[in-house]
Formats: sequence, C-alpha cells, structure tokens
Amino acid sequence: MKAYRKIKMIAMLMLMPLLGHAQEGVKELQLAIDSRTYHTAIGIRAGETSGLTIKQFIGQKNALEGILGVWHHGLSATLLYERHAQAFDISGLNWYFGAGGHVSASTSHTDYYHHRGDRHYYYHSSSVGLGVDGIFGMEYKIPNAPMAVSLDVKPYAEVISTGGIWMSIDPGLGIKVVF
Repeated sequence: MKAYRKIKMIAMLMLMPLLGHAQEGVKELQLAIDSRTYHTAIGIRAGETSGLTIKQFIGQKNALEGILGVWHHGLSATLLYERHAQAFDISGLNWYFGAGGHVSASTSHTDYYHHRGDRHYYYHSSSVGLGVDGIFGMEYKIPNAPMAVSLDVKPYAEVISTGGIWMSIDPGLGIKVVF
C-alpha cells in the first residue's frame, strides 16, 4: 500500500508542471471562428482514400497533413507536405499543392471450391504497399464558422508486396473543424 502511495505521489509531482502548461494551452486552443485562417484542422476526407485527416500549419503558407485511410479490407497512413496560396483574391479560399508518401496494409480472401476427389482450395492474401503521393486542391475556410471544406485530387503510385503496382487519381472531398 505504501509503494502505491509513493508511485502516486511521484506521478503527481511529475505531472504538476504539465498541468500549468495545459491551462496555458487551453487559452491558445480556440476554434478559428472569426478568422479567415487557422493553425490546426481535424476532419474527414471522403474519396478513394477516406478517413480521418489532421492538418497542421508549420508556417504561414506551409502545412503537414496526415490521413489515416480505411476501407473494407485494409488501412493506410499518408503524410503530405502542402503549400497554400490565396485563390481568386477571395479571402478564405486557398489553392494547395504538395507531395508526400504513404504506407498501406490490406488482406483479402477468396474461397474456391473445386471437387476433384477430396480437394478443396482456399486462397488468402495479405499485402503491404509503399507509395508516393501528390496533392492539388482548393480549400475554403467558412467565415464566422470553425469549419473548412476542401476538394482535391491526390494521385499516387504504390508498389505492393505481392508484386503489383497500383496507381490512382484519388479525388476527395473533405470537411474539417479548424482551430
């Protein structure tokens, strides 16, 4: 029992400095409602690569975007470096373009039934893919709302562990909450 109290006390002492910083962080982490720009966005992307997306600006015009994509037999993780520029002199409307890479993993199976005597065939495959991605799109930060919508194409080429190469244009529509 005394060991538990000591561990609890040490943990509390270690976390106290972080709590002070966390309170400061709460002041900084506010929804970007009245702004035409933002620093961080979390949302979803619907397209061939559908899933959770997180974008973090690392400068005034540069951002990193991560996409955790899911589909019925696999998942992927994509990281993109993007450059943003104002489009058509409309406040809140931006072009963006960039490049990055991804890794994917998938499994599939098919049951084959051939009746040659007592033989039954079962096929199961798994693959891992490694690819390069580009991205080009347009994003609009909705005024007076902490939201942004985007429309893009994310062409990619992927080498798959089963020996194939997969390429796609991968158009997508995104909606994000912005901070």
